[in-house]
Amino acid sequence: MQRDPEALVARAITGDRGAIAKLISMVESGGPDATIAGAALYPHTGRGYTIGLTGAPGAGKSSLTDALVSRIRADGDEVGVLAIDPTSPFSGGAILGDRVRMQDHATDPGVYIRSMATRGHLGGLALATPRAVRVLDAAGKPWIVIETVGVGQVEVEIAGAADTTVVVVNPGWGDGVQANKAGLMEIADLFVVNKADRDGVAETVRDLEMMLDLSAHSDWRPRIIETVATRGDGVAELWDAIKEHRAFQEQNGRLARRREERLREELRSIVVTRLEHEASAACSGERFEALLDAVAARQLDPHTAAAELLRDR
Repeated sequence: MQRDPEALVARAITGDRGAIAKLISMVESGGPDATIAGAALYPHTGRGYTIGLTGAPGAGKSSLTDALVSRIRADGDEVGVLAIDPTSPFSGGAILGDRVRMQDHATDPGVYIRSMATRGHLGGLALATPRAVRVLDAAGKPWIVIETVGVGQVEVEIAGAADTTVVVVNPGWGDGVQANKAGLMEIADLFVVNKADRDGVAETVRDLEMMLDLSAHSDWRPRIIETVATRGDGVAELWDAIKEHRAFQEQNGRLARRREERLREELRSIVVTRLEHEASAACSGERFEALLDAVAARQLDPHTAAAELLRDR
């Protein structure tokens, strides 16, 4: 298939899976083609609803995503899944691939699953993920699930940028301080206590309720859903809670305001990233070395030299 971004977009909006795959690879890699593709995609977006799932490794997020996709498909809706994986230090690709995820949906044409990794390009996952979401949105996926593998800063930020954010914990998770430090309490719209067939469920629910009592919340208080994802238990309740949260946000323009704030943050991140790139470029070359020599010789102070470098840009 040709690599022309605009031609790929024209095919992707018809649901062409090959074009979708190539576009996501393009926006992962970054560069001019990704920018062209993003501009062509943007007018076709704004209809998909994003659901972020995050939580500690081993919480069962992949199993829960699998069960949630099955529930969405039961309504006849298509769904896209972006699995945000750690990056392999050898290949630069996602360590956990599509093949080990959600095998039941591998042949379902109404489900599109893609693993994403940072690949080291400028801006990393924080900028690549919104673009990948727009690819799926423009391709007509009304529901887009973003699943993160870990609870590092980037993963939490990505999941927290969804329309509804689901934080997954297990019975006996216990460390509320760590949860607060990771920012999970702030981003959660819903909590899921997965593997609820284990001991300690009641205590975990109680701890979450107490933490919610102590947290500052708006007029939406996160619900706590108990699930056993491997059996499908509680998934219908989770799906109902997601739709309830969506309906709540659509009242009085809350969802529109949330998306506008997300766009504000994305635009700010793009500007900051580009300025950082320009700053890095300014700190090399003959002009930089000449000013550095002047600073070393005490002919200029560092601040004056920096100001001159910036004036040269």
